[in-house]
Amino acid sequence: LPACRDSKLCIKDLHFDEVPVRIYLPRAPSASKQRGVIFFHGGCGIFGSIRSYERVCQYIARKSDSVVVSVGYRLSPEHNYPAQTLDCLTATVHFLKTAENFGVDPDRIIVCGDSAGGTFTARVCQELVDRQDIPKIRAQVLIYPLLQALNFNLPSHQKNAFTAFLSQEHTVRFILKYLKKDCSMKEAVLAGSHVPESMNLKYKKWINPDLIPERFKLGYKPPLPALFLPHVHEETKELFETRFSPLLAEDAVVCHVPDTCMITCEHDVLRDDGLLYKKRLEDNNVKVTWHHIEGGFH
Repeated sequence: LPACRDSKLCIKDLHFDEVPVRIYLPRAPSASKQRGVIFFHGGCGIFGSIRSYERVCQYIARKSDSVVVSVGYRLSPEHNYPAQTLDCLTATVHFLKTAENFGVDPDRIIVCGDSAGGTFTARVCQELVDRQDIPKIRAQVLIYPLLQALNFNLPSHQKNAFTAFLSQEHTVRFILKYLKKDCSMKEAVLAGSHVPESMNLKYKKWINPDLIPERFKLGYKPPLPALFLPHVHEETKELFETRFSPLLAEDAVVCHVPDTCMITCEHDVLRDDGLLYKKRLEDNNVKVTWHHIEGGFH
């Protein structure tokens, strides 16, 4: 349902370097420059829009007394991956450069996103770590993000395999649809047949059920080793790019990302992606605030 326009907010539709955005500005005058929030909506890069997240963005702007920029990135399948991440990156850079035009302190801007929007948030922050020509992002907020596509048999995948809305199977199906791949590969990817043993060994230090706290592993059963299928690996190589799986970024990048707020939910197949990235951030001395929603769903 479309949100009613909030009398406390001034809402503008603009374009940041051709990327559509909707800006929510508090009407009440501020004695100093305001905080800024860049928001990337969820929907696996296929669903969602500025309009469908209007209530959320109004709420954030009103409750945090911040200027919120909701980014209307292009969607798949009409626009090929990685157009979605690139649009988010373009809009972020534009806002960091022009924040003062909107009364925003460029040193007090955070980036926020849920689900796939959390993926884009993580990756945008990684891609900007070496940029010296723009202000640094103050913090990132990752709301149950998808952060890796190597292992779909982590404890949270098993526990929530048949949870409503985002099941284990639906997760992989949406990913393949997003990348415009043949969905007949779904079972092979679910089993892990798209990952060669050398890659499993390389990333075991970051993607491993042993890194998940014990209280989240009740009932977990390690899966049997999957038969590697080279043709499936070749067809799904995008899954191993850091632009798709930010959890695979090297420590030299991860150690420079901004302060992080990580939100995970109990009944969510993606819970462990958040837990694994939280550990990586902490291991790299990045300040992390973690909120786990018991009884929460994706």
